[in-house]
Amino acid sequence: MLKNRSILITGASSGIGRATAELFLENGWRVGVLARRAEKLHQIFAAYDNAVVVPADVADEHAVAQAFRDFRDQTSRLDVVFNNAGMFGPTGTIDDISVDDWMKTLSVNVAGAFMVARFAFKYMRQQNPMGGRIINNGSISAYTPRAGAVCYTTTKHAMTGLTKSLALDGRAYNIACGQIDIGNAESQMVAELKVQNPHMETMRVCHAAESVLHMANLPLSANVLFMTVMATKMPYVGRG
Repeated sequence: MLKNRSILITGASSGIGRATAELFLENGWRVGVLARRAEKLHQIFAAYDNAVVVPADVADEHAVAQAFRDFRDQTSRLDVVFNNAGMFGPTGTIDDISVDDWMKTLSVNVAGAFMVARFAFKYMRQQNPMGGRIINNGSISAYTPRAGAVCYTTTKHAMTGLTKSLALDGRAYNIACGQIDIGNAESQMVAELKVQNPHMETMRVCHAAESVLHMANLPLSANVLFMTVMATKMPYVGRG
């Protein structure tokens, strides 16, 4: 059991985040579970004595800062952060998207990811021994978009830039950064898309969680920079 290893997971109350948190908890990690609703987090993770509930909205800088402080107060170090929180945003062609809806998606998927990574980098750089790992949740939409998903697609391309920058800047501080690009794991987000496309190929969300665990278990001398895990038959390769 890896009782002394710790991970903070954002978007932990549902979908990929919840599945990943539960898997890490079952594998003996100390897991900080972060999402907006404290009551829901306490309800979901009540059975785990190695779960640390740190409610926050990732788009709120002060709330994220407090969540990191609260988690570090209860753990000896911060080994891994899974930067997972995100939203799909509105769909349609760009002229159908309001600026307010665009900014809301941007605030969660880009500004939120930036702030989580910023505090993770800070703590990992300052702790002794120095270092840690940041795993960003990208998407296959970071490479090949769905039609009518300009908000989500743009923000996930930004996530790829964030990953590359962190991987480069983290070298001097023993901070590894990688990105997992997930295709059609059976989360609430995918369930909503499947209503519009009942024949959509999906995979179990546990396989995404297992992939994150693999990345996290690597020594800091090794890094998965980009990993794609997807439903085998989904039309991604050759999508166009």
